[in-house]
This record gives sequence, C-alpha cells and structure tokens, in this order.
Amino acid sequence: MRFFKSVNIDFIRNRYKFFVVSGLLFLVTIGAFIYRSGPNYGIDFTGGILMQISFQDKVVLQDVRKAVEESGIGSFELQSSGNLIIIRAKKNLKSQEEFEDSVKSSIRSKFPDNPFNIERVEYVGPTVGEYISRQAIYVFLFAFLGMIIYIAFRFKSSLWGLASIIGIIHDVVISLGFVILVNKEINITVIAALLTVAGYSINDTIVLFDRIKENLRLLGKEDFATLINKSINEVLVRTVVTSLTVFIVACSLFFLGGEVIHTFAYIMVIGTVLGVFSTIFICVSLIYEWETRKSKRLKNAIKQGVVRSK
Repeated sequence: MRFFKSVNIDFIRNRYKFFVVSGLLFLVTIGAFIYRSGPNYGIDFTGGILMQISFQDKVVLQDVRKAVEESGIGSFELQSSGNLIIIRAKKNLKSQEEFEDSVKSSIRSKFPDNPFNIERVEYVGPTVGEYISRQAIYVFLFAFLGMIIYIAFRFKSSLWGLASIIGIIHDVVISLGFVILVNKEINITVIAALLTVAGYSINDTIVLFDRIKENLRLLGKEDFATLINKSINEVLVRTVVTSLTVFIVACSLFFLGGEVIHTFAYIMVIGTVLGVFSTIFICVSLIYEWETRKSKRLKNAIKQGVVRSK
C-alpha cells in the first residue's frame, strides 16, 4: 500500500527549522519541570501504605477503585486476586490510621452486603523507592551503552551510534516532559513506556541508517545532502505506514484501554510521533552537520598545507 507514488522532499535544507522545533520542545519540558516543581513520583519511588482486604464474595475491581477514590485518596494502586484486594497509596497522603479508617468507611458504604476483613496494613519504606530509582537509571545506561556498541559495530562508525543515542535521549526526555506537564505519576509503568519509546525510536533510526549506508555504497559520488534526502524519501512511505499503525493502536489504548494502561498509552502516542521526528530531522541532520564540517576542516587543512591531499 502506497500513499505517495513519488516523494522528493528536501529535508536537509530545512534542518535548522526542525532544530528550532526540537529546542522549543525541550523548553516545554524544562518549563513543565519548573512549573510542577519536579516529577510527581509514584508509590514505586516514594514508598507508601499497603492494605490487604479479603471480601466474602467476589467484587469488581472498578467498584473498589471508585470506593477508594470516594475516601479522598487520590493517588493509589490496586491489585486483585479473586476475593483479595491490595491497595497501595502514597505515604504522604494520610497517616496509617487515617488511611485505614477512611478506606474501611468508604468500602463498607459501597459494599454493605459483602463483609470484608482487613488482613494487614503496613508501611512500605523509602528504601524500596531508592532501590528502584537506581535500577531504573542502570536500565537506561546499559540500554544506551548497548545501542551505541551495536550501531557503531553495525555501521562501522561511533558517530552514527552517538547520533542515534542523541535521538533516543531527545525522545525520552521530551516524552517525560509531557508526563510531568500533565502531572502524571512517575512509576514503573512510565519507565516501561519510556524504554518502549526508546526501542521504537532506535528501530526507526536503524532502518533509515541502513538505507543511507546502502546508498553510500551504490551512489557514493553524489552530493551527501542529495544522497541523504534520497534515502529519507525512499523509506518515508514505510515510516509513515508503520508509525501510523502504531499511533492508531496507541490512541485506541489511550481512549479505550482504561485507567490502568492510560499513562502507558499516553507516552506511546507522544513517543511514536517523536520517534519519527528525531529519526528524520535530528539524527540524520546531526550526521550531515558533522560530516560536512569535517569535510570543510579537511579542505582547509589541505589548503593550509597541514595535511596532504591523497
């Protein structure tokens, strides 16, 4: 299926305009961070209060969620297994006693004909959050390092690996900025979504890099800007179709997937668009800038007699 029979867009000529767009997105991210006074960390990072409740009869998880919301606890997570419900809430919302009393009162009024028993209420300390924070940082660092090594080996250039990682950081940071902007909690789901965005972005970048390398081998005598534009235009239809299908799925999850997957889908909607943007307008443009400046430096060195022409 082809939406365009012939595409011939000069992406390289407009690269500075897209650098400006990228800069504005980073400013939005910084503004969101300042406006929200930093990320809104979830229970996974801050610790919290855990309550385990067993009901006599099976309950619908969504009804329990509504009951907990009516108790005045705005930030919590639910897990269910048959008649067993586990509620986790951020530690800074209520004391353990207030939390227990408000939840019991709300659930009792919501399920008057379904007796329940509170099996345990305990405090999850911040050391859990510190451990997860360190692990999340390690995950990103090892992922980035692995990608740089793979791409540098695959394309025989550390520059291409570095450019791809800059594109990934671009996508992840801006996606995180939009999460902070709408004040969504940063939890393990967000980390998983950001890693998914990174994986999607690098996949798109490798496809384009591969086409550029192939054209360098076949059309090496052509102007570098012309060759890059040709490569982008050749994979543009594939990129649009692939990204559009992912975008449609992400939008479907966002609007119809429910509250549990809402944040994940929100990040994927943004990350899908950013992945295409960074691949075409950031990563490739950085390579072009570097190679062009490197070529100019070499020519100047030859003119000045610093190096000899081969």
